This record gives sequence, C-alpha cells and structure tokens, in this order.
Amino acid sequence: MSVTFAQGFSAAGVAAGISSVAGKKDLALVVNNGPLDAAAGVFTSNRFCAAPVQWSRHAVADGHIKAVILNSGGANACTGKPGYEQSRTTAETVASLVGADADDIAVCSTGLIGELLPLDHVLAGARAAHDALASTAEAGADASHAIMTTDTKPKTVTLEGKAGWRIGGMVKGSGMIAPQLATMLCVITTDAVVSAGQLQAALNAGVDTSFNRIDVDGCMSTNDTVLLLASGASGVEPDPDEFNALVASACASLARQIIGDGEGASHDIRITVTGATTEDAALACGRAVAASNLLKCAISGNDPNWGRIVSSLGTVPPDVAPYDATKVTVDVNGVRICENGGAGRDRSEVDMTPREVHIDIDLNAGDAEATVWTDDLTHEYVHINADYES
Repeated sequence: MSVTFAQGFSAAGVAAGISSVAGKKDLALVVNNGPLDAAAGVFTSNRFCAAPVQWSRHAVADGHIKAVILNSGGANACTGKPGYEQSRTTAETVASLVGADADDIAVCSTGLIGELLPLDHVLAGARAAHDALASTAEAGADASHAIMTTDTKPKTVTLEGKAGWRIGGMVKGSGMIAPQLATMLCVITTDAVVSAGQLQAALNAGVDTSFNRIDVDGCMSTNDTVLLLASGASGVEPDPDEFNALVASACASLARQIIGDGEGASHDIRITVTGATTEDAALACGRAVAASNLLKCAISGNDPNWGRIVSSLGTVPPDVAPYDATKVTVDVNGVRICENGGAGRDRSEVDMTPREVHIDIDLNAGDAEATVWTDDLTHEYVHINADYES
C-alpha cells in the first residue's frame, strides 16, 4: 500500500497517453475524503521552478488541499504563461470532479523540461482516474507506478502510530537528485487529526534530515514537490513528538529508497561526518564529499580512494567547518584508510562487494555529526541520461 494506507484517502493511476512509453501509467490522482483537508508542502528552490510548483505553492498556502493530480511524461517547466494556464485548467477540471475549489487542488508534473503537456490527454486522464478512484492497496500501487519516470520500481512507505493512526506515502525519484530536495514528487498521507501548522512543522523537519541530505548527481530539479495531507479520519489526535518522529521516518524511508534506485547505480554510499563543531559544519562536509564525481566514479570501480574524499572535504571553508586536517580520519567499510590526514591501512583491505558503502569521517573537532547519502556514477547513468525522453 502507499497513500491509501491512511484512512480517508482514495487514489488511482491510469495510462493517459502523456508518456512517450506506450501503455505506461502516467497520471495519478489522490483525493482526501476528509473529514479534514489539512495540508503542508515543501517545494524546489530552483529559480526556474515549473508551472505546477507555482500553482501548488499558491494552493497549499492556506493549509488546505482536497486532491492532488500528478503526471509523469512531461515537467511543464520553463513553459511560461501557457504552462501556468495548463496547471490552472488541470486544477479546475479536478476540482469539478471532486466537488472542490480549484485553489484546493495541487498539481504535480515530472518529465522533460521545456515542453507543454498534451492537455487533452491530461484532462481525459483526470476523468479516467476519478472514475477509477478506490481506497484499496491496488489503487495506491497504481498511483505510485504512474508517477515513475526513470525509476525502476515504485517507492512507498506505511507506518502506524501507537494509537492506531496511520501514515502512507509514495515518491518518485531516481536521477537529477541533489541536496535541497531531488527530482521527486512525493505525497504523504495521514489519517491523524492534526492542524496545517503541525503538518508544516513536521514536514519541514522531516525533509531537512532526509530529502535534503541525498545526492545522486548534484543536479537540482525544477519540479520537486513534497506534500503532506491529513484527513483526520482516524479521529485520533497523536502525540506531537510521535507524529513528528513518524513523519521524519516516512521521509527518511522514501529518501533512502530514492538512493537505492539511483540511475544506473551499483553502490549506495552513506557518508557520516562526526567530530564536527556543529551539525551544519558536519553537513557541509558530508555534502562536499557526496558531490564529488571523482569519488563516485572511484566507488563505481570498487576503489575506496581516500584521496578523493579528503580533497573534497578540504574545499569546505574553515569558517563553515573548522577542523585540523592533520587530525582527520577516514574509514571505509570499517577500515581506517586515512589516519591523521595521511595514509592509514592499505585500501586493498576494504571489502567493496556490498551494495552499501559506508564512509565515516571524524574531524576530531567537536561533538556534532550528520549523515548524507549518495550513489556511485556508472556507465549506465550516462546511457540513461544520454537517451533520456520521458
């Protein structure tokens, strides 16, 4: 199950003919059946943000969303006023179907940048999806398949609070992924009784430690959207701390699944920086290492090249992350190959056969730490993006 795991939600995924892949499910609809329609959102910071992002930012601003329509097969980004009008028309069509105002409909798109959507297909798909709405596991699965582009598998999460309230979610994302979200569309649902303010606070915190700490290829998308919707159908007001923790867990699970499905990746790389003066310092160091294409290529070749780790670490300015380079250690999969800023054990001792590669960096400058996830870069990544058509 995914978004239909929480009570009060129905979903559908249909083939609307938007994608260039014949017969592919490419349009999803998620409807909040209430009794509440509280919502929160986090969006890309890209200055070329897509028309659906512009529309959905406006729609969620009052803390209410009744339904979300999502399509793969086209990003509707960099399409100017005609693209924005497409998002508006799509929202108006969905609103008429579910009995809501257009301002309570979120619109999400993913795919090729710079082209308008085949609007007739989108609107026909919206009507077909509305006819197919259900609260079943199958309906949730159909929706999670419909938002995929280069993803090789759907990515979903289900969690349950101690008092029986639920969280469900789905995300798409495989490439064009960097800190500050990723090329992703994400819808998380809950049947807990929570306010829009609670949702936004929980989502901001959850995103900060998950989607904002993954990096496949260092590229920021124009379309990133994360929505958190509450139906209140369980009738349960959750413990705030537990609610925040489960939202964070849902985000972390979905973000980790994105890394596990990185385009062409053969290794998932966990970079943990400890011994920093502050968490921000640790995060800056982790992101610098995760951004190294040289390191990613080395890991692809099963080479734990610690020189590429410390050289990237050294690009972080001292005022951002103060540390003494002669005290830094680096372990890869449990083997200390860099000791006090120089050579440690021979890197041939590192077992690089597991899918997960663990890089542990100790700055020995404080007590703070942070973790970032990334992937290696392979020949397959190049092939996927050289031939990319949504």
